Amino acid sequence: MISITAILKSKPEHLIEVQNMLTHLVTETRKEAACIRYDLHTSENVFILWEEWKDQVGLDLHNSQSYLQDFIKKTETLVATPIQVYKTAQVL
Repeated sequence: MISITAILKSKPEHLIEVQNMLTHLVTETRKEAACIRYDLHTSENVFILWEEWKDQVGLDLHNSQSYLQDFIKKTETLVATPIQVYKTAQVL
């Protein structure tokens, strides 16, 4: 299993727009066969995606999906800092 944590910080004036785009992204991603978990968390204007994938092949397929590529492109001007993505391993 592969775990990913993605963190993005919306510009305050684009909070609702980014949240709506994330809702669409989560809805579409959860339909993918390799997706085990794709949860969205928030605190003020910071959004955290907690992802778990069956394997690298499934994650690679996800990364090539048009809805993810569109999301990344459209949010470039809506976020305060670049999106941070961490591939992590569980310690405990």
